[in-house]
Parts: sequence; structure tokens; C-alpha cells
Amino acid sequence: MSVRELVVLGTASQVPTRHRNHNGYLLRWDGEGILFDPGEGTQRQMLRAGAAAHDINRICVTHFHGDHSLGLAGVIQRINLDRVPHPVTAHYPASGQRFFERLRYATAYRETVRLTEAPVAADGPLAVTDAYTLDSHRLSHPVESYGYRLTEPDGRRMLPAKLAEYGIRGPDVGRIQREGSLGGVTLDAVSERRRGQRFAFVMDTRLCDGVYALAEGCDLLVIESTFLDEDERLATDHGHLTAGQAARAAAEAGVRHLVLTHFSQRYDDPGVFEAQARAAGFTGELTVARDLMRIPVPTRHL
Repeated sequence: MSVRELVVLGTASQVPTRHRNHNGYLLRWDGEGILFDPGEGTQRQMLRAGAAAHDINRICVTHFHGDHSLGLAGVIQRINLDRVPHPVTAHYPASGQRFFERLRYATAYRETVRLTEAPVAADGPLAVTDAYTLDSHRLSHPVESYGYRLTEPDGRRMLPAKLAEYGIRGPDVGRIQREGSLGGVTLDAVSERRRGQRFAFVMDTRLCDGVYALAEGCDLLVIESTFLDEDERLATDHGHLTAGQAARAAAEAGVRHLVLTHFSQRYDDPGVFEAQARAAGFTGELTVARDLMRIPVPTRHL
């Protein structure tokens, strides 16, 4: 049975707290795992969450501030120590190549795994697989930053009533799916389009076109809300979003499930983030992330 869920490894911004580790998010997408922004302590948080190095197929880094990348050294070494049997691909801003190399080779270890470096230099697709297309979009932060988006290919949903109407049953159902028509009956006549699921990961940024492009129509959006609305000027100065800004962007983009995260240490009441997001007009499913939460990708619309 396929699993699509987000495992939250850390939810703090620049300064971790007793209850919030630095960033870290593992997306399980069927049989593949994508690790986003591994900050300090990610390796230990994975252990606590029941995740292993073997679960990682891709690493996606939005930018090279420490709370989003200092865990790379430990994660990469653990992938090699555990002799992960499959290749791993790392995506990160091309302008930070020197930082990636320093973290990859921060200390001595034996390389046993093929780690492919795939730096990001522009908006657009990074990888196309049978299960998803991975895209990037530039964000607005003091250092170069990219958000990431997974889009599942659209599929078809067979309509039992229509199949019965045209007398199509048994092996013929498979034939019309493969061939597109059967005895003058087209696939469109007995099925309907099933939109693929969409996931986006948006970290440190001001409001910009990239935020909306990434969030558009998402089933699950993970987005930073470092500040509360009363500190909007501070958020803009430092290249961040407030809870209200993140929620309004999600509402305009038609997001189904919004996950707020990356909280400043100055706030100790997570309920205020939820209140401000609701006040901003977001009416969908809403989660204020906590370390070690598991958040399922919403089931498809019927």
C-alpha cells in the first residue's frame, strides 16, 4: 500500500528551542523519500521519528542558511555509513555550490553511495519520474533561495455506470485503458480525468511570484510563517512571511491543507499562528506543525 505523508523533523527557525529542533522535513511519496532542508540535529530527529537513511532518495535544500543546511554533513555521512543501496540526488541553489561541497566533505569518511549533485539555477523542472515531476521556483530572501513542488501526473478514473452502459467488462476494461478505444467506444466516454496530487515546500521568503506559483492548487503546502502579523515589517526586512501572509497566499492559491512551520523563538504560543491564519481567511485544513508530527497528504477528490 502506498504511503504519502510528511514527517516533520524540526520546526524552529534560526534558533532552536527546547521543544523545536532546527528544520527538517521528510516527504514519503509512495516508495520514495525526499528530505527537505536538513538543519542541525536532523539525523537524531530521524531516529526519533522512525525514519532511516535508507528512506532518502532525494535531498532538497532551499538555501544555505545554517538552520536549513547544517544537518547535511551528518545526513550525507549516515547515508554512506549505512550503505544505502540506491543512488541519492541532491538539489540546492547553484550559487551555494561551495557551501554544499564544504558540508559534503566536512570531515573524513568513506564514500559508499553514489550521491548526484544537481544544483538549481532557474525556475522549472528538475526531475521527471513515473510518480511525479519535481519543479523549483525562485523565492525572495537575502540569499538565493528556491522552493520545490511535486506534481503527480494526471490519471483516469473509470466510471462503472458508463462501462456497464456500453457493455464493457472484464479484460476489456484493461484493453480500453491501454488502447484508448474499443469497438467504437472511446476512453473519454467511460472515464474522467483524475487530477494528480500536488505538494509544495516554501521556506524563507517574502511574498513573491514564486510563492503563488508553488502553492497553486496544492493538496498539501508546507510554508514558513516565521513571524506573527504584528511583526510584518520585521518579516519583510529579514525576508520572511507572517502567519497571515502565508494563509492568505494559501487561500488565494486554493490550497487544501496548509502546514505552517519555521517559527521564531520569540513566540511560545502556537495557537496564535492558527488564529491569525484563520483571521486571514484560510478555511481549509490547517496544521501548526510540531516536531515529529506525521501529516498525511489529503486523499484525492472523488
